[in-house]
Amino acid sequence: MKEKLHKTNAARHLDGLGIAYRLVPYAVDESDVSALHVAAAAGENIDQVYKTLVLRGDKTGYFVCVIPGAAELDLKAAARASGNKSCEMLHVKDLLPVTGYIRGGCSPLGMKKAFPTFIQEDCLLWDFIFVSAGKRGLQIRIAPADLLRAAAAQTAALCATRPAH
Repeated sequence: MKEKLHKTNAARHLDGLGIAYRLVPYAVDESDVSALHVAAAAGENIDQVYKTLVLRGDKTGYFVCVIPGAAELDLKAAARASGNKSCEMLHVKDLLPVTGYIRGGCSPLGMKKAFPTFIQEDCLLWDFIFVSAGKRGLQIRIAPADLLRAAAAQTAALCATRPAH
């Protein structure tokens, strides 16, 4: 029995742009919403499972960084890429009101408002990567160039630690 996958705002955004993608469900563990768990649950390479981080810059306000799941964001690099002097991670309590998404289900696509978005430049080394579809338990498999176009994003060096390809 095949469960019907409900379209999320992120999937509808891609549909509207005519961009090819695949929805990939995975088993949710409410106690562990990390990208490492998502990769393991979906049976995917952690270097291709990207996490979406929302930050606030001192000059530009909110912006989004999308980096490999096992990597750490370099806040100075994120500030530079976004035209800020400094930046900080958005508090979890502010995530839903600002983006419309919850922790563990935040997609770079289909947020309440379009924010400047930056994706780790290494993404282009892959034929496809995974990002959240906008809810826990569902990922989007997409070509990096298509994600860049759909999110009106730029690539940048964002990671303090880089996964080995």
